[in-house]
Amino acid sequence: MRTHGKQSDVPAPGRPWDEIVPGLWMGGHQFRGGSGRLEFAVVRQEFDLVQSLLRLPGHGPDAGVEHQVWPIPDGPLDGGQLAGVVRLAEAAGEALDAGRRVLVRCFHGYNRSGLVVAHALVRRGRTAEEAIRLIRDRRSSWALHNDVFVDYLRAGLATARPPEEPAG
Repeated sequence: MRTHGKQSDVPAPGRPWDEIVPGLWMGGHQFRGGSGRLEFAVVRQEFDLVQSLLRLPGHGPDAGVEHQVWPIPDGPLDGGQLAGVVRLAEAAGEALDAGRRVLVRCFHGYNRSGLVVAHALVRRGRTAEEAIRLIRDRRSSWALHNDVFVDYLRAGLATARPPEEPAG
């Protein structure tokens, strides 16, 4: 599995979040600001729906902003975790259909958020390969560097099984 061993092995993004398609943003909890120093990405009221796959205190969003939290590891997922990813992608799509601005975030905004955003894009008609390329183009070449998540997307999350669960 090609994924990072430590967060310090992966460069922090240069922006707190990026728009992948109109209304759908992908981001993290920290970024490297213009000064080159790490800064916290704090969500206030920029979005109508924030989905957090990692929750860190003090990173928002403000009261009154819908916040869906589903902590998952940046590694193999069990069936319940995969089902949660599917539910978040569905909710993101519904929010977009309603004209809402959606942010999906994890630590750097590369893997866990990429899994949800890519699945939302697949549900909206893109192939897994198109979704992966678009995310890497719009967010970072580091996006979806977790091969397990890429395999889940290529297999289709509805059919993906964690290694410990037999298919069928």
